[in-house]
Formats: sequence, structure tokens, C-alpha cells
Amino acid sequence: MTDERAGGPAMDEATTTAIAELVAARQALGDELVRLEATARAAVDIRAKVRRNPGKTAAALGGTAFVVLGGPRRVFRSVKRRIVGAPDPLPPSLLPEQVEKAVHALGDDGAKVRGALEREFAAFVDTNRKSESRLVRRVLLTGGVPLASQLGREIAKHLFAGSAEDVASREEQIRARGGGRGPGTPTR
Repeated sequence: MTDERAGGPAMDEATTTAIAELVAARQALGDELVRLEATARAAVDIRAKVRRNPGKTAAALGGTAFVVLGGPRRVFRSVKRRIVGAPDPLPPSLLPEQVEKAVHALGDDGAKVRGALEREFAAFVDTNRKSESRLVRRVLLTGGVPLASQLGREIAKHLFAGSAEDVASREEQIRARGGGRGPGTPTR
């Protein structure tokens, strides 16, 4: 049982068909790889796309620039001003630069900004009014009590240590002069 064409063992018809299908599949895979490579190169070749469609490319770049530079927001504000009218202008400011930036971040409608600032300030005053006495008490307890206690110790130490030293130094001065009085001598 040898194959007369190949000079090898004889193959049945199913094997021959399977080999033919395998060869065809390899050829199709090779063709598909060539097409895939060409498609990938065409997808990456931006210059060729621009040359083929200059109008679409310009439109895409213009649209991207419009969105990136905030065009939709500006158009919306412009339309809103024409329909509703211009908002109240912000009051002239003498505020520091950081506060000015925070105020401008609240919006461009003067009445709304004024209302937001008034509400925030009222909340701030209420919060600080309630905690003011607690803050003073906390500061006095944490700092004042230890400070007063230490100060009292120092004063007592100075009074008692100073008086004993003064008495001893006066006694020595009196003895040095020779005018020391004895234990029973009355004082003036």
C-alpha cells in the first residue's frame, strides 16, 4: 500500500482531503495576514487619511478645539444672556486675590453670589458664637491652669527660700560687726 505519486505509504481518501484542506487553510491564513497588515498600515497612516479627506480632518480638528477651549459653555452663556438678560454685575471688590478668586468661583450672577456669601457668613457666625466660650474655657484649662500652678510654686519657693537666706545673711553681718546680741537680749 504505497502512494504511487509520493513514493510513500498509500493514503486513503479522507487523509488526502484533510491534507488538502490544511494546505488551503494555511494559504487563507497567509492571505488574511497580508490583508491584516495592510489594514493596520492604512489605519496608522494619518498623512494618507488627511490627503484623502482634508475637509473631514479640518472639521474634526475644529470641533475638538471648540470643545477643548470651552466653546459650548460660551455659546450657552451667550444664548442665556440674550434670552434672560445679563445678570447683575459683581460689586467692585477690595478683597485679597484668593478671596476674589473664591467669589468668582461662585458664579457671575451678583444676586446669587451675594446670597451665598450671606448664608455662609451667617453660618460661620453661628458656629463661632456657640463655640467661643468653649474655646476660651479650653484654652484656660489646657494652658492657664498648669501655668498658674507653676507660677504659684515659683513664688512660694522664692518667698520661703529668700527669707531663710536673708535671715542667715543678716545674722552673719551682725556677728561680723561684733554687735551680736545674745539670746536673751531684747530688741528695739
